[in-house]
Amino acid sequence: MKKESLGFLQRLIDSISPSGFEENAVKVWSERTEKFADYIKVDILGNSMAVLENNEGPKIMFAGHIDEVGFMVKYINKDGYIYFSTIGGIDLHLVPGQRVWIKTKKGKILGVIGKKPIHLLEEEERKKVSKIEGFWIDIGINDKKQVESIVDIGDPIVPAVGLETLSKDIMVGRGFDDKSGAFVVSEVLRVLSKKKFKSSIYGVATVQEEIGLRGAKTSAYGISPDIGIAIDVTFASDFPSVDKRKTGDIKLGKGPVIARGPNINPKVFNLFVETAKKEKIPYQIESISRATGTDANVMQLTKSGIATGLISIPNRYMHTPVELVSIKDLENVVKLLSAFVLRAEKEKDLVSI
Repeated sequence: MKKESLGFLQRLIDSISPSGFEENAVKVWSERTEKFADYIKVDILGNSMAVLENNEGPKIMFAGHIDEVGFMVKYINKDGYIYFSTIGGIDLHLVPGQRVWIKTKKGKILGVIGKKPIHLLEEEERKKVSKIEGFWIDIGINDKKQVESIVDIGDPIVPAVGLETLSKDIMVGRGFDDKSGAFVVSEVLRVLSKKKFKSSIYGVATVQEEIGLRGAKTSAYGISPDIGIAIDVTFASDFPSVDKRKTGDIKLGKGPVIARGPNINPKVFNLFVETAKKEKIPYQIESISRATGTDANVMQLTKSGIATGLISIPNRYMHTPVELVSIKDLENVVKLLSAFVLRAEKEKDLVSI
């Protein structure tokens, strides 16, 4: 991966951007991506849209959501301990003992999530997962007024971890779901800005996906594309305890995952497979027999309907502070989407019957 691209991904991962608080990550994405676009704009919900505009081919929208799961300050008690709620799907098994960053009016501050030590737990307590109200954040100040001078109710919180390399190809980070997808969208615009094509490309870093696909719904309505492709992560199943009869067989480093099912336009699916074969890009197929739970879901149902596809990046340990993705997979997703544009503009009819 290019040094500049890796630096951009690092900045995205370092940005604090739980759903509803994506502005820092959106700024990073917009400032980088506008270099490759005819123009860029941020809508009222916070979606950032970068456009390569032509008038002859189809209008294609690429959407990667830039929000992540996290927490929010709920209550500060008399001793300065901070209680919090979750933003998006959080596994409460993993909450205690984490270091966290709180985004405050005075900047990013460090805290730790505390709970009663195991030595002091009753036997029955040891067998149960604590409720969210059983945890608190300690910022090292035991005075409510002093804490309130720094921290406000509603401030967003994320685990205090960034991006690191585990091996030559595997990276670990917080929020690869789905900052890796937003990263890919920017990379696709970078690649396409150097090529000739007839389609108009709308690359969107969507917001609030983790709490109901909200950004994709409004941006797709505004753009009204002919083809809408969501770029997200999917569950890798190449680690112990996963039942592949339920998840399918998805591996890190084995290429983009092309979704197939009722949420996906059949001709878009076939075009992706044909493109991958022609370009010799490794790929995997995931069958999803329902709405996908990604931006593709709302894109498909926008206005009178959009021909929708979903390309996913294999991700181990989703919604934890230690998500893993493969650099090779990211690069191959960019190659697949860029090549898809050149083939899709030749497809005149995407009606499936």
